[in-house]
Amino acid sequence: MSRARMMKLLPWIVTPSLVVLIIVAWQVIVTALNVNPFIFPPPGDVWAAFVSLLNDPRIWAATGVTVSEILIGFLIAVVVGLVVGVVLGKLPWLEVSLRPLIVIAQVAPKVAFVPLFVIWFGFGLTSKIVLSALLAFFPIMLNVLLGVRSVEQGHREVMQSLNATTWQRFVQLDMRSLQPYLFAGMEVGIVLATIGAIVGEYLGGNNGLGNMVVSAMNALDAAMTFALIIWLSILGLVLYLIVNELKRFFIPWHESVYGLRTATA
Repeated sequence: MSRARMMKLLPWIVTPSLVVLIIVAWQVIVTALNVNPFIFPPPGDVWAAFVSLLNDPRIWAATGVTVSEILIGFLIAVVVGLVVGVVLGKLPWLEVSLRPLIVIAQVAPKVAFVPLFVIWFGFGLTSKIVLSALLAFFPIMLNVLLGVRSVEQGHREVMQSLNATTWQRFVQLDMRSLQPYLFAGMEVGIVLATIGAIVGEYLGGNNGLGNMVVSAMNALDAAMTFALIIWLSILGLVLYLIVNELKRFFIPWHESVYGLRTATA
């Protein structure tokens, strides 16, 4: 078998094998140690709860709410992160001046802001969208800033020699150069946006998947709690893969996409 074909088949072999191995180990542990199913349910109970969950109309309504919060917060983070990253990248003196405030805002525990967001924006979607956007903003902004700073001076000089306007230099050089960095930030940002929305629902929500997790925990239904966690993991993976496919569509020329495609061709 050729190396290229092996690379293509690898995810379809290794990932399912690891999942099966984890499930088997899980079953062996709960059986050998006689673990109480209310504490750590066996895989069969979790699977039954997961099937029941997918047949419950409430899961689809809650999923719609959570996905809306994630996507709106993520899009806000992309727009604001792109604008702020470009401005700070173009104005080093401003970036140096604001860097301490930006770092402080990022390292501050976001969970502590949830009660404030609930007070300011209520128990609805807005408080979760704000938390989702806040978590996703920093990696996007930081990567855009790095992208602006990474434009080679030789390329700038070529654009100047062609008498390109400031707008032309920005669109044709800066934006093209920072796109790989933007998508790298977006791949991290969509994961953090998902975490932000779920944490917001978990701590201060009355709908969404995070609220369903709280309800399952309060009912001491460990199997349903595990099933919801699995569903949330699948949801986060799908959103990440969508962003990854957008990267492949918009920057097929970049090494992170073209190099991988070449390696598996």
